[in-house]
Amino acid sequence: MPVNADRLPEAAAPPPGLVVVGHYDEPPGYGISRPGGAESWLFLWTTGGRGRVRQGRAEVAAGTGDLVVLAPGAPHQYAVAPGAAGWRFWWVHCQARPAWTPWLRPYGTGDGLYAVTPTPAAVHGRVETAFGRMLADARWTGTEPPPAAAPRHDRVAAPRHDRVAVAHGTAARELALSSLEEVVLLTAATARPPAARPGIDERVRRAEALIAADPAAPHTVRSLAARVSLSPSRFAHLFAEQSGRSPMRALREARLRHAARLLEGSDLSVERVAAASGFASPFHFNRVFRDRYGVPPGAYRARGSMVGE
Repeated sequence: MPVNADRLPEAAAPPPGLVVVGHYDEPPGYGISRPGGAESWLFLWTTGGRGRVRQGRAEVAAGTGDLVVLAPGAPHQYAVAPGAAGWRFWWVHCQARPAWTPWLRPYGTGDGLYAVTPTPAAVHGRVETAFGRMLADARWTGTEPPPAAAPRHDRVAAPRHDRVAVAHGTAARELALSSLEEVVLLTAATARPPAARPGIDERVRRAEALIAADPAAPHTVRSLAARVSLSPSRFAHLFAEQSGRSPMRALREARLRHAARLLEGSDLSVERVAAASGFASPFHFNRVFRDRYGVPPGAYRARGSMVGE
């Protein structure tokens, strides 16, 4: 049964750039709706009960051991599944590291929704431990040794406000993201990805390959359509229908991923990174990069340093 978005309360997502982690145990009737989507990524790991998650036109169930990931920018809702006794889950709002996207891609269901499932029971304990460590690390101030993760029964019994943490300092954010990276890698590496979607038009695949091979090239809807022998209007419609996003949105995401890799692995100036990633205007590049990753390009490159803010 689909989530009824009309009956769900609207809730603002945390602003981009923050790492916010929490653990909820919700009864029937709980649900959240964000018609405008969120500027950050949302990761949901179910530890008990059942939930339903919708993003755009895609919808998935969330059961024990399922990691559901929502990319920024599309309307979404999530709720306790109809008929379920409740839903117990970890959640994280953050900006995803660029390396995570290819790990998640095989589990995409459309419109930026990823369902990493089924994961083997053998990794559930380690994933749960990583989330507990994430909650503890997010509270670290840097003035004392990092806190130990609370035992599971203590987290479940804790008041709701004690089951949520915001990582404020650079070190706390990076430690929390490192735990989340372990979660993404463990689940994506051990789950069984669904078979390739049947019926995906070969022309869409070719266009995606063209973008991935050279994101900095001056691609347009017209030029990509010509390369796959379609009219621009037919190509744009087919691409959006089968990939869940427009060709230009796919191109912008590819360029931003490319820019992030250059910032991480080269000494190029921000202006040269912008040009090498297909952005004609450094000002525009700074704006869209900050929208996507929560910080400007220069800060993104520098944040690997453990210097406090």
